[in-house]
Amino acid sequence: MLNERVRSLRKQRGMSLRQLAEATGLSAALLSQVERGTTDPSLSTVRKLASVLGADLPTLFAEDEPTDAHVSRPGERPLLSAGRGAVVYERLTPGRTDLEVLKGRLEPGQATSEEPWGHPSTECAVVLLGAVTAEVGGKRYELALGESITFDARRPHRYLNPSAEPAEYLMSCTPPNP
Repeated sequence: MLNERVRSLRKQRGMSLRQLAEATGLSAALLSQVERGTTDPSLSTVRKLASVLGADLPTLFAEDEPTDAHVSRPGERPLLSAGRGAVVYERLTPGRTDLEVLKGRLEPGQATSEEPWGHPSTECAVVLLGAVTAEVGGKRYELALGESITFDARRPHRYLNPSAEPAEYLMSCTPPNP
């Protein structure tokens, strides 16, 4: 689990919570909540932790032992947030290094990030509810219910919901976003 991995990596590096807080720019109180598993940290927080702890995101989310199958149930899935007011993803896949599948929900007028950005992966998204606009490499693609888009995620990109209704989409990324 993420909280146990963060605690373990911090201790392996001989860091106190206060030292980790100083190195990441996060509060010691937030880090304590992360390590105790009482809060779901934002993606930004997890990226800061990964950077300071010398780990990548798949390592932080990795399962302890491989299993024959992974079952993902609504209400029990880990949540990943891009920050306050930003999109929250439900993580559908286990922590592995080859594939990540997330379910995102965009409220009216919401975007996955303020500006498009890229990462070394291939990404595919399919609209499950409403409509989503995908910005990829400066070009806009309007996606209706059931439509999908696949692209080289090194190109700056983001997803938007310019409509007055909520939108949901399933996003797959391989390898997972660092």
